[in-house]
Amino acid sequence: MKMWIDTEFNEYRGALISLALVAEDGREWYGVRFCDDPGWWVKEHVMPYLGKEPERDSSLRASLDNFLRQFDCAHIISDWPGDIAHFCNFLEYAPGDRIGPDRMTFEVRRDLPDTATTSAIPHNALADARALAGSSA
Repeated sequence: MKMWIDTEFNEYRGALISLALVAEDGREWYGVRFCDDPGWWVKEHVMPYLGKEPERDSSLRASLDNFLRQFDCAHIISDWPGDIAHFCNFLEYAPGDRIGPDRMTFEVRRDLPDTATTSAIPHNALADARALAGSSA
């Protein structure tokens, strides 16, 4: 199953704040983590647009695992390598343990639209992932 991903994180290479996946069949997952000390840009451009209360990592991982396990294989498509890195890091929760389906593949594409201009709510991971998925419909 193809899925488009977007994340928001605390400044360049900072901690993951939110993560969204939009599957080609319309199913979606969106999660928000706690961010106690957002950088100035994130405070202004990301935090006001999260649209959801943050949850503990354990709850988010369980929810994300339930979503991902609906699929035999997930093909994750992104416009930015950092989104894939944050996603993969979040999948791991203990040495040798991860959540998700048995098979996942990843694709990073430069030809996807700029979500700053195509997203209904720029810098909201779910709206941005929807914009990426919609560009491939």
